Amino acid sequence: MPFELHIALRYLLAKRKQAFISVISLISTLGVTVGVMALVIALALMTGLQQELRDRILGANPHIFVWKRSGVVDYRAEADKLRAMPHVIGAAPAILGRALVTAAGEQAFINLKGIDPALEPSVTAIAGAIRSGDLAGLTKSDPEAPDTILLGSDLAAQLGVSAGDSISLLTSEGTLSPMGMMPRPRRLLVAGTFNLGLYEVDSQTGFVSLDVAKRLMDKQEVDLIQLRIDDIYAAPEVSNAIAGELGSDYVAQDWADMNRSLFSALWLEKMAISLTIGLIVMVAALNIVASLILLVMEKHRDIAILKTMGASARSVTVIFMMQGLIIGIVGTTAGASLGYGVAEIVDRYQLIQIPMDVYQIAHVPFIVLPGDLALVIVSAIVVCFLATIYPSRQAARLDPAAALRYE
Repeated sequence: MPFELHIALRYLLAKRKQAFISVISLISTLGVTVGVMALVIALALMTGLQQELRDRILGANPHIFVWKRSGVVDYRAEADKLRAMPHVIGAAPAILGRALVTAAGEQAFINLKGIDPALEPSVTAIAGAIRSGDLAGLTKSDPEAPDTILLGSDLAAQLGVSAGDSISLLTSEGTLSPMGMMPRPRRLLVAGTFNLGLYEVDSQTGFVSLDVAKRLMDKQEVDLIQLRIDDIYAAPEVSNAIAGELGSDYVAQDWADMNRSLFSALWLEKMAISLTIGLIVMVAALNIVASLILLVMEKHRDIAILKTMGASARSVTVIFMMQGLIIGIVGTTAGASLGYGVAEIVDRYQLIQIPMDVYQIAHVPFIVLPGDLALVIVSAIVVCFLATIYPSRQAARLDPAAALRYE
């Protein structure tokens, strides 16, 4: 063991008269531990919230929306054309609109979405989100059978309906009468319910087939083509390439652009929380400075003796730097381990429950990214190292003759 490290450890574990120095060192180590632990947990919280919201949004919605200015005449041909582009793994048409639903005395305004039941599972997670009934129920085999609709589970609960019940649906498009165009309610049969995990969708959305949507909203063509790609981070690139490859008649918008304000706010909040909690580590670093300055004052005679025995100024500097680094490494390791453990336990057992209608998720998720953990560890150790520079240089400048004059 290098003698600098040996002396640094002896000073850290001081006993008897120097017990006060050991207490200060312990407090400094605990300060670093608490600061690093809090920072790891805060980053895990914000990362988990971002990823959970992103996954739910992308499960309920396609990655890219594509419109055609001249209208989508043959959606199958357009879907095949878009599916041939790089990264695109799914394409499906959609018709979007608004409607008023009435059932059992309850009313609700909903987002009505016309879909192709065979193609929709290729762009959203609707196939795995069915809670009752099935997606195939939107396709009519008998022309005389009533039209059907698939409702979000929260919307169905609000209306008090389930699979097999009927609802009344009213759109702004109506029928011509002597009094002019009059809205006319239509009776639809509930084919089932779904739960995509996003309260905004599950409480306000109903799916119908394309043919039913065309009749309800008086449209001859689909509104847009939805795309799903193999890499969500390539969505902006694919979105920008669509107009270049297929012509200026096509307009595309990706998920990141549509949710830019939400994810920008989450990123800003993550940075703000990280900087705020990072101040705890700075306070702990000040404790390290204080403990080393006190140690230099306490050990001035020992430093003078070391110098008279041949120890260089560099060796004295290394002794005190090592002491601060040991405090930083021990505190950082303990804090990172505790923070990671707390985040894993809280996330695995879903200990923090929150109202889903406010935050879109039922519990607070915690996800520790390796990059975030490494950044916290390296930053904390660097801060602790910087805190050792001034006391170490002061110790190295100590004049042995002046220190031993009155001893």
